[in-house]
Amino acid sequence: MKDVLPASRSGFDGPATYRIDVQGRIPARWCERLEGMTVAVYAPEAGPLVSTLLGELSDQAALAGVLNTLYELHLPVLSVQRLSGR
Repeated sequence: MKDVLPASRSGFDGPATYRIDVQGRIPARWCERLEGMTVAVYAPEAGPLVSTLLGELSDQAALAGVLNTLYELHLPVLSVQRLSGR
């Protein structure tokens, strides 16, 4: 069985920068509702619009809140990347 680090030692209980890609358009006015993450929308050559959220979240609970909001808005999550953390 693998050893599991307690949350306080794993680095996931503090601030980290995330990039979240979702299918569809997220209006910039929703930034506040999405923990202040910046929103960029682009149109790939093939397929529907993709919105990218980028920003620092305070902890995993904040990330879960953003993902729950996207779920409530019926926006399919394409990817979640943790870019950096403390």
